[in-house]
Formats: sequence, structure tokens, C-alpha cells
Amino acid sequence: MAELAAPAVRDWDFPRGTASVLLMLGFAEDHGVPAAKLLPGTPREALTGPEKQVDARQELAVVRALVEHTGGSDDLALELGRRYRVTTFGIFGFACISSPTMRDAMLFALRYLDLSFTFCIPHVELDAHGISLLMDDTRVPADVARFLVLRDLAAVHTVMRDLLPDISAQDLAFRHDAPASTQSYVDTFGIEPAFGAERHRAVFDPAFLTMPLPQANDQTVALCAAQCDALVARRRERSGISQLVRERLVRLGGVDAGMDEIARRLAVSPRTLRRRLTEAGTGYRQLLDEVRQTLAEEMLDTGALSVEDVALRLGYAEASSFIYAFKRWTGTTPAAYARRSAPRARPGR
Repeated sequence: MAELAAPAVRDWDFPRGTASVLLMLGFAEDHGVPAAKLLPGTPREALTGPEKQVDARQELAVVRALVEHTGGSDDLALELGRRYRVTTFGIFGFACISSPTMRDAMLFALRYLDLSFTFCIPHVELDAHGISLLMDDTRVPADVARFLVLRDLAAVHTVMRDLLPDISAQDLAFRHDAPASTQSYVDTFGIEPAFGAERHRAVFDPAFLTMPLPQANDQTVALCAAQCDALVARRRERSGISQLVRERLVRLGGVDAGMDEIARRLAVSPRTLRRRLTEAGTGYRQLLDEVRQTLAEEMLDTGALSVEDVALRLGYAEASSFIYAFKRWTGTTPAAYARRSAPRARPGR
């Protein structure tokens, strides 16, 4: 098979607009979960506006909270995915609507993938038999991977039908085991899926690629592309400071040196650093938590360090403080995480 085009990003950790988070907050409320449970301490007004953005790990935290408070069933993941419409994504979605054909819309979406909502990275492969849409969840955290692959593929399918209502899948397969009922899958995709497959895959008739889209407009697409280029550049410029702070914290082994010290190492004032992190949709404490979580998981994966050792290396005075923080990050204790990771960390033993 030949790949239609390489996606612009290969990992989910890119800065995002706030549309997806706002949609999930509304979805949670519709299921009896207050928005504050998903995003404590952040008023909804702070997320409203075309220039607002969030760090990908902030959005992941919202996903984890949604799964925790709703149960995160397949039915809920698919229902959530069906709420994502092409109009959800502003100028990015408008460009897809205005593309000449479905092929052009797919190419545009892959080119500007970091303006989307997805955590699972889509790949589009073509041959004489069909268009295969593959969802790569290999880098998505395991605790939410199933939920997100269902949400993301359901959302992509819904958006494709917004663009071309007649489109339908010919084949559908998922890597995970079959649920007790597949009715929500049929309601979402129109066909019965297979389970236990090698890859998450939806296959479509290749004839759909060349069908003209109802609202095609070449001038509009060109204008949207220019605006998307500018938006991507602004997001990447804002998010650069987040990566610089992460790098300094990694070099310190996740030890909290304080924002003043990090600002000194970056040759900016603490006030400037705080402002630039706010513009990037994050903050020093959030980045410290992200780095500590990543380092903690890596150290626990080795099986060579005790929970107390990991806590000490990350700068915690007491193991109990680390245990509390780790459970807040992941929903499980460090000891339980280490037991779950042991077979992966020590294959063949």
C-alpha cells in the first residue's frame, strides 16, 4: 500500500486549541459530571476564544478525569466521538469543507494535523481495493488508549460524513477485545467491526477520494491555508518555552528548583517566564508534574528502584508525598504501576 501523505506530527504531544476540552466539559455535564471535576481551578471562560490554547498533557488530564468519572465505556467513547463535527475546529474545519475533493480534504488534514484534536495519529494508505484509515495509538498512554482510539476514529468518521454524507466504511477492525455489545459500534460506523486485529483500521471505497465536496471553493481553501500556517507558527512559538522548561527540569532529574531558578537558567525574569507559560496554556507546576510523572514511570519500569528510591531521586522529602502525587497523575499507586510494568520491563523472565 502507498501512504497518501505523511501526517505533520508523529506524536500526540503538540499544543492544541481549546475546542476539544470545551466539548468534553459539556459532554461530562450532560452525563451528570460537573465540569470542575475535569478541570479544577480553571473557569470555562479562560478557555473561550480563538487564540486560547492548552498543552496536550492538560487535555490528556481532562480525558483521564472524564474516563474516571464516567467509567469510560466503549459506548461513551463512541458517543463522545460523534459530537466532534467539522465545524468544531474553526478555520481548520472550514478549510476541509472548502476542499475540492475528499482526497484534498484528507491531504489538508494530514498537513495541519497539529491543529486537530487527535491523540491517535492517523495514517491513510491507498491501493486498488480501498482507502485504509489506520489509527496509531502506540504512543498513547495505556490507561486511556482504548477510549481515545474509539473517540478519535468515531470523530474522524463523523467529520468525513459531514464533508461527504454518502461516505461509508466497507471494513472496520480494532486491536482490542470485543465488548459485550457492539451496537454502539454499528450505530457509529454503520457496520459490525472485527476485534483482535493487528491494527485499528477503517476501509473505504477509493471512489470516494475523487468525489467533489458540496461546498468546494479553491479561493477559500487558499485563504484558510494561509491562516492555518500563521496559527501553527504562533502555537509553536508559544509552546517553545514549555519545552525549554521541560528540558531544564529533566536535567535536574525532576527536582523542583523553583521557577526563579529555572527563569535564571533561561536568562529571563520570573515574571516573563510566568507570562510566556500562561500564553502557552500551561504553568511551571504543571510542567514539573509532567516531567516528574515521565521520569517516575521510566524509573519504575526498570524494576530496579523501590518506590522510596524513586521518591528520593525526584526530590520528595517523603515517599507518601510522591505516592499521593503519582496516584493523582495516573489513578494508580507507584507500587501497582511497577507490578503492572514488570512483565514489559523484564521480558523473558
